[in-house]
Amino acid sequence: MNVLRTKSVEQSLADTDEPEFRLKKSLTALDLTVFGVGVVIGAGIFTLTGRAAHEVAGPAIVISFVVAAIACALAAICYAEFASTVPVSGSAYTFSYSSLGELFAWIIGWDLILEMFLGASVVAQGWSAYFGTLMDQLGAPVPEAIGYGGTVDLMAILLVLVLGGLMTFGIKESLRVNLVLVAVKLFVVLFVIVAGLLFVDPANWTPFIPEATARETATGLSQPLLQFLSGVEPVAFGVGGIFAGAALVFFAYIGFDVVATTAEETRNPQRDLPIGIIASLVICTILYCAVALVVTGMVPYQDLDPAAALAFAFAFHGQAWMATLISAGAVAGLTTVVLTLLIGATRIIFAMSRDALLPIALAKVHPKFRTPWVISIIVTVIVAVVAGFTPIGLLEEMVNIGTLSAFVLVAVGIIVLRRKRPDLPRPFRVPLSPWLPALSAALSLYLMLNLTVETWLRFLIWLVIGFIIYFAYASRHSRIGQPGYTDFSLPHIVSHTRDDSDDDPRS
Repeated sequence: MNVLRTKSVEQSLADTDEPEFRLKKSLTALDLTVFGVGVVIGAGIFTLTGRAAHEVAGPAIVISFVVAAIACALAAICYAEFASTVPVSGSAYTFSYSSLGELFAWIIGWDLILEMFLGASVVAQGWSAYFGTLMDQLGAPVPEAIGYGGTVDLMAILLVLVLGGLMTFGIKESLRVNLVLVAVKLFVVLFVIVAGLLFVDPANWTPFIPEATARETATGLSQPLLQFLSGVEPVAFGVGGIFAGAALVFFAYIGFDVVATTAEETRNPQRDLPIGIIASLVICTILYCAVALVVTGMVPYQDLDPAAALAFAFAFHGQAWMATLISAGAVAGLTTVVLTLLIGATRIIFAMSRDALLPIALAKVHPKFRTPWVISIIVTVIVAVVAGFTPIGLLEEMVNIGTLSAFVLVAVGIIVLRRKRPDLPRPFRVPLSPWLPALSAALSLYLMLNLTVETWLRFLIWLVIGFIIYFAYASRHSRIGQPGYTDFSLPHIVSHTRDDSDDDPRS
């Protein structure tokens, strides 16, 4: 059993032309940019900004967002090179299969399933909370038993079922709805920025970098792994606070990598995928920094409410009506996040099933909609059940560790594939390789070490379960391990830049 066998880029590309697994190519660079902005900008912009400013960075939280954006940008350009070179569903899973081998691909695919299932469930519950708040403000409260924190979170279940149905009917249709909701969300965010400028007092930005102080820390399994290993007590504010803030707000950026999961449904992936990944990250960085400047200028950072900083900032100035608008923006924003994570989860499982690491029957594509409908239904049901019946707040950090582990392997994969296959056409190339990919891997690993000990223990348990499934089932059924699975030559690469949405009679 060769667990490090790789699946060549040519093999991956040729698989996408098999009729029973062929997805509809209809997405453009604009679709991908909207897709990325839709998943990145969620509740974090309404809550995380104030929390980080109040607890660790002060007004210098703006610098923290820039530092976090640099770390994400390094990961983003690695994703962009892989996505343009291997434009196949599966994102980091597919990239790892081509460069590091099957076992690493399985590990990262297993991690991404965890990230997107839990992420969609957590955000669906967050949506339910904001939806309940909005309905209260509109005078039509949701009954406690079926709302956020109730016996059954029916609101979260209904959201997932509606979005799951939309996702099953077509990727383009899903992104049309996503476009409208992202437009609403951006309008609210921009309105908050412009309206907030009217209440900014520059004196609140002084000192811009508050003096460093000792920071209250957790103990035992709830402390960061880095603190557990080193014994060094973290600080709040000062230069150290800026980097502590960057580790905190980094998670507001998580999601841009989901863009890469739609590679197979993109008309011109070599051009459009890098644009979509990088443009969405740039837009989100600008908006995050603007919101951070406004909120710390409206209210002294010591007085900010960590739970709902933006709503508090406007209430602080007697503009309570803005809370309703902010809640509406959060509802629209979180809807797009759930939709995007559901789509990402189905594409990861689709790629793994097509490779027979999971049952290949799951990878059936609907003859009319050209979507993986079996997987879509399974993902929708599981996420709806988890969101509706499980108190999963304690597992939120599992989303982050799954994402960061993917970042590490993608960066390492860039270095490995450059050495193994220097002949591959790379429409987008990471500059200063191998130094920038190595720096990206190091930064992601550092951020992983800032997660708690209990998160790492849960992550290790999840990995053990994954190893058991891999050796008991996946490695024995893998397509590339079967006799007769054909290798392919380089010319297959050029056939994946056209729009074939109209020439397939089943489209």
